[in-house]
Amino acid sequence: MLITVATLKKGQKGIIKEFTSNLLPIKLLELGCLPGNEVELIQTAPLNDPLYINVNGSHIAIRKSLASQIELQLIEE
Repeated sequence: MLITVATLKKGQKGIIKEFTSNLLPIKLLELGCLPGNEVELIQTAPLNDPLYINVNGSHIAIRKSLASQIELQLIEE
């Protein structure tokens, strides 16, 4: 099963493996959305879009469609 930021549940963490598209905004990369970095789902907006994530200490709001392009390796706690 493909695990992406969009499939995380609140509080779950993962390590970014790769991107399923080469069209990610440069701003996301500048904020630390890079392979090998840890991502945690902080909160989901009332209509499930956008998602609020923590990437290396930066809190970012991203659309679910964009989050589904960031493939993860889950961190089991």
